[in-house]
Amino acid sequence: MKIIAIGRNYAEHAKELNNPVPTTPVIFMKPDTALLKDNKPFYHPDFSQDIHHEIEVVLKVCKEGKHINEKFAANYYDEVALGIDFTARDIQQRHKEKGLPWELAKAFDGSAPVSAFLPKAQFADMYALNFRLDINGEARQTGNTKDLLFSFERIITFVSQYITLKKGDLIFTGTPEGVGRVNIGDHLEAYLENQKLLDFYVK
Repeated sequence: MKIIAIGRNYAEHAKELNNPVPTTPVIFMKPDTALLKDNKPFYHPDFSQDIHHEIEVVLKVCKEGKHINEKFAANYYDEVALGIDFTARDIQQRHKEKGLPWELAKAFDGSAPVSAFLPKAQFADMYALNFRLDINGEARQTGNTKDLLFSFERIITFVSQYITLKKGDLIFTGTPEGVGRVNIGDHLEAYLENQKLLDFYVK
């Protein structure tokens, strides 16, 4: 199982970090040790003073594929979830300034909490999904998949030109604006179409 993530896939998020809006998908990866399941607590690492939350819709790949045609790409995922791409923003910024890869900022242990998955068939329109992240009872990020720069199908097609997708792989599809720091003691709750899917604490 691998975790593939898409950066800057909502224009307003790219702008809030003073990044250019991409014309092709921005890809990075997290190892399986980043996965955090079952609403277990996230332990704040001591190597960063600026861990940011990034709430995202996550796709679960349901069959192997490479060089996938976009018109068939929807057949390669059948479940969706919510996930958080925890990012050590201070480390990321230093690496960006030096032109270095993002892995230390994005791929550390526990940096990818993921909720239980739901069948995509229960949603009438995959491009009208409302989702949000609350911290300590206050809405911090709200998004809708209609605002994606690159559709789920486009992402699957693009990634599969370079990396074979396998059953069980997870794709984080990008975060909307409103990212910010988390602190020890914070209570994070995430909702997809008003159904709570994530509920955990930072320790």
